[in-house]
Formats: sequence, C-alpha cells, structure tokens
Amino acid sequence: LPYVARNTLLPEKKLNNRAACRIEDNLKMADIAETKNEDIPSLSLGSITEPTTSKSEIPKCKFIEDIDSFSKSFTPPASAELLIGAFSDLFGKFKQYEMNLAAKRTNYQTKIPEIEKTLALVRHLRKKKDEEEKIITRYCVTDTVYAKAEVDSDSEKVYLWLGANVMLEYTYDEALELLSEREKMAKKDYQEVQENLSFTRDQIITAEVNISRIYNWDVRIKRQKREEGKV
Repeated sequence: LPYVARNTLLPEKKLNNRAACRIEDNLKMADIAETKNEDIPSLSLGSITEPTTSKSEIPKCKFIEDIDSFSKSFTPPASAELLIGAFSDLFGKFKQYEMNLAAKRTNYQTKIPEIEKTLALVRHLRKKKDEEEKIITRYCVTDTVYAKAEVDSDSEKVYLWLGANVMLEYTYDEALELLSEREKMAKKDYQEVQENLSFTRDQIITAEVNISRIYNWDVRIKRQKREEGKV
C-alpha cells in the first residue's frame, strides 16, 4: 500500500479545554528548558580530540597533560564538571564504536570460515571431475535421518547463496573466482576491523584516564581553597 500520512486516516477531533491547557503548559516548559540549555556552556568535539590517523576516521582522544592550563584555555575557564561531562560523552561514543566493531568482528569470524569451507568444497568437486571419480555424500533428510546421494560433478555447476534468499548458478571456475575474491575482501576488512577495535580501546583508556585525572585535579584545587580559607 502507498504511504499515507497518519493524520489523513483519522477523523479530526476537537481537544477539550483541559487537554489544550496541558499542551500549552508542555510547550512553555519546553521553551524554558531550551532557554536553560542555551545558557549551559559546552565543549566542542574538536577541543577534546586530535586529528586521527585511523582509516575509519574515528576521533583520537586528546590526553590532557596540564589540566589547569587546558581549563584556562577556554573563555570562561572550563570547570571540572564541564570537562568530566565532555570526556564522559566522548567515552560513551567510543564504547558505542567498540560495540559496533566487536559485532563486525564476530560476523567476520563466522563468515570467513564459511567462505573457506565453500572454496574447499568447490575445489574438491573440480578435482573429482578432473579425475573422473564419483562423489558419494550424505545429506540431511530430517534432524536424525541422513541419506546417500551421488553428486554429478560432470555438470560443472554449483549454486551459491548470495544473501537475501538469492541463489545463483556458477561454473566451477566462476565460483572459485567469486569466492576467492570474497575471501580476500573479507580478510582485508577483518584486519581493518581488528585495527580499528584496538585503536578505539586505546581511546577509551585515554578518556578514562582523563576523567580520573580531572576529578583528582578538582579535589586538589578545592582542598587548596579550603586551606586558604576561600571556601
């Protein structure tokens, strides 16, 4: 069916006074919250990251060597709460990157062995065809029942699943070429995922260290002010 906006499918209803007042109050509260958010200072991503060398363009977390100087580099000076909040947000993004990359790695760890097994099977079929030998195999009829079958390798045809419930017929040479290319690409992508995952975990550690050091810096500054009688 073509997409139809939801409002066109429902009859128009008049809002009663109570519902109208509730909507008006919600709009006023949203305006107040938006005004308050505009007054809250924030740090840009570029101020807490460095240019990355990663191919996936994952940002590199900046290590803050001198927290006091870094805080005073902003106008007005950034508070410990603001710095910790910024690095905590960055930490959360890195954790999300890590989860996505870990899922990709698991996918490739399953995908690559399947391609290798399929390649080995096609090579075996072509070898038996060249040697003019019969291939006897067993296939699953039900969960615990198998039957013998003879594979006709002389046809030089195999069927490969391409995904999305699509299967195509290939000759042995075409199948070997396709599978070899898929295997090469999968291993290359898997290596990149491994490198990006290692890089992301390094950034997670850097963000955690920054958060810990900023917290300790804040505690030390407050203690000094208390000792000087300013707090």
